[in-house]
Amino acid sequence: MSIDLLRHGDTGQRSYRGQLDDPLSELGWTQLRAAVAGHDWALVVSSSLRRCADFARELAAARELPLRIDPRLAEYHFGAWQGVPIETLAQTQGDALAKFWADPVAHPPPGAETFAQFQARLGAALDDVAAEAQGRDVLVVTHGGAIRLLRCEVEGRGYGDMANIEVPHASLRRLAWPAKVGV
Repeated sequence: MSIDLLRHGDTGQRSYRGQLDDPLSELGWTQLRAAVAGHDWALVVSSSLRRCADFARELAAARELPLRIDPRLAEYHFGAWQGVPIETLAQTQGDALAKFWADPVAHPPPGAETFAQFQARLGAALDDVAAEAQGRDVLVVTHGGAIRLLRCEVEGRGYGDMANIEVPHASLRRLAWPAKVGV
């Protein structure tokens, strides 16, 4: 069994989008279709946000695969920073932004989801995916922050490392789950 994580494609937005429900841009659709070419899965599980779910529905229908939409796979909720361009945050709240990047657990954005909540819901979602997979290969369509956090879990990295993990739009990453090492 393998679990492949696929980050959604481009939305044309340039900010912490978090749980804002943006559609994919035409570029995003093209990126995702190219990313899955030549890959096979037995099951697709997706975040409920449109930038993931719309593509997951298309893929599952085209390949006649079972699909499950799971809202627990949604992106991190950035609180008051959600939808604010990063350049604006850097200019107006640069110290807070630097602290968040260095230690998101201790310095979350104002009104944001805690990292304990984020980790708990993603971990529970992946536990369910692994149980449901029953040895089959699964594609999980989700978000950059979710993939970064899950990689930190599996690789035994601190969450302060999340800012250093590149997760381009429409990138695929195989994940060994359950995580063997806690953070």
